[in-house]
Amino acid sequence: MITGLDHVQLAAPPGSEGALTAFYEGVLGMTRVPKPPALAGRGGVWFEAGTVRLHLGIDRDFRPSAKAHPGVLVTGIDAFAARLADRGADVTWDDALPGHRRFYAHDPVGNRLEFLERTC
Repeated sequence: MITGLDHVQLAAPPGSEGALTAFYEGVLGMTRVPKPPALAGRGGVWFEAGTVRLHLGIDRDFRPSAKAHPGVLVTGIDAFAARLADRGADVTWDDALPGHRRFYAHDPVGNRLEFLERTC
């Protein structure tokens, strides 16, 4: 039986770990966590913030998805959006989801990210 979600994995191109770390740590405020030794040789980087675990795995044939994305719950969405914009991220607001405020942004390799806060 399903009891929860352990992590979300996104793909990234080879050699992008530095840019991803700068974005996910420096812009989003997540913490980089070490990969287990048996997996570290594959490249990629893992991050956590609260109960959110995000793994970025290396894909030699990487192409960012135009649609697929994780939806990340945040508090203080206006301040969070301003933080991203102040650090160079393009923030695109979308008001189509009732009961939520949300926006989209992209990481340095083009992965789409949704950030949302419940309003009800």
